[in-house]
Amino acid sequence: MVDASEPQHPPETSSSSDREAAVPEKVSDGLERWLTGDGQKTVGSLIDLFGEKSFAMLFVLLLGVPALPLPTGGATHVFEIIAMLLALQLIANRDEIWLPERWRKLELAGDKQQKFLTGLMKLIRQLERLSRPRLRFLFHHRVSNIAFGLLTLLGSIAAFVAPPFTGLDTMPSLGVVFLSLGVLLEDFLVVVVGIVIACVGVVLEILVGSAAVKGVGKLL
Repeated sequence: MVDASEPQHPPETSSSSDREAAVPEKVSDGLERWLTGDGQKTVGSLIDLFGEKSFAMLFVLLLGVPALPLPTGGATHVFEIIAMLLALQLIANRDEIWLPERWRKLELAGDKQQKFLTGLMKLIRQLERLSRPRLRFLFHHRVSNIAFGLLTLLGSIAAFVAPPFTGLDTMPSLGVVFLSLGVLLEDFLVVVVGIVIACVGVVLEILVGSAAVKGVGKLL
């Protein structure tokens, strides 16, 4: 029972700014803020903005281009090499990303990438509508970061060694993109989807590569 003689204090209410601060920023909103903000849209500026989330966000942007269903002819190899270096740093449990200055100045949102970025934003927003946190306790730990780095490294290597003009780098790269988005969204189901896509891509590379080797052997 409550004593009526005691003064009653109204329940504490949080201000709208406090409530907004408590709600984490969506991945798409953060990416849009970076894209529409001032300054150059380089690897370095993205690292400075996203901090500890930079690993996953960079994997999305770096592997997003070779994930397009178009033969790149090896033009995206530099992106895949950077992704490998980042994956190694993630495995080594680095909190801050180190890259050579020339790679930090690499443009990620130039005129040539606008179509890709528009499609990427649509994909992320669709995933955000469908996704929800699943098995969040698995994320952002030493072991999970190592696993994330290893899977990303393997997917990046698979994309890198894919024969030019075959489009076989598409699925390993797309797998890394989904894997990274799953980490950003803390949705283990999206992570599993990414792993499956990457594995299918690797199997296709092996099958096509084996068939090509046998074909060359018969010709010789």
